[in-house]
Amino acid sequence: MDLVTSASSATEEWLRGVCDRYAFDVRGVLRTDSPQSSWPLTASSPEELEQKLHSGGHLLPLPKEPASLANVIEVSLVDFIIASIEEVEGISYTRGTERGYPDLELSGPAFGGGHHAIDIKTARRGFTQNGKPTGRTNSRITLYTGNTYFKYPHLKWPGTFRPFNEYKTHLDVLVIYTLNEQAAWRVDDLEIIVQEPWRIASKRRSSTTREYIGAVENIEDLRAGAGEFPDADSFYKYWRAFQFKVSAQVSKQLDRLVAQQTEELARLREAAAAGDDGNASV
Repeated sequence: MDLVTSASSATEEWLRGVCDRYAFDVRGVLRTDSPQSSWPLTASSPEELEQKLHSGGHLLPLPKEPASLANVIEVSLVDFIIASIEEVEGISYTRGTERGYPDLELSGPAFGGGHHAIDIKTARRGFTQNGKPTGRTNSRITLYTGNTYFKYPHLKWPGTFRPFNEYKTHLDVLVIYTLNEQAAWRVDDLEIIVQEPWRIASKRRSSTTREYIGAVENIEDLRAGAGEFPDADSFYKYWRAFQFKVSAQVSKQLDRLVAQQTEELARLREAAAAGDDGNASV
């Protein structure tokens, strides 16, 4: 096993252990006062507190809309992972932005140095109109934005900490859940799967209007890491060659980043040349 594979395995194993301990405990949205509330409010257990908040009109339901509920789940899970990191020596972290990549960056001697990208993905379980589970996610999970940092992995794109290629490890944390429309917390039967993105990738985009790389939809395949590519090289070769659309905005960003890189290379060459001249004159 080479050092990169060893670091990847250690990070993945640690992350799986952390996620195995996670429980979604967000029970609703707090309303500070209501017509039916009474004070003081006292409770001797979490269950009693939840019941009193609900009966007093203080606990409003979480949103059902997939993207909004996904944000709640992702914030809760990242908070939990960060709390676990702070209990361990030798791990540093940086939290990502809402629309950036990744959601969490890990580094430090605990994983052999270097940087590791952790991205959180959330999806509902699919059901038929008769209420039977389909065994698939309700929509195709997005793995990467294909026409920016993934397509040009040597450039540092806005919303990223560093170029894509500088990460030793890329890991996805998949949160699969059943939507409970009657419960304030909305989320039942939550399951977490940790995989390298290429292992669960499909050959289809996750959106017909956006340049996103999609995962396979079968939940058993997600668990097993049984995507549509035999190895990482095949995955990168296929999706890096894919003809993604490039908007005017992305094109301008790319031009600017290439110009910045060209200027930086020119400065480095000048500095190296000056150093060679200095050595020659001694």
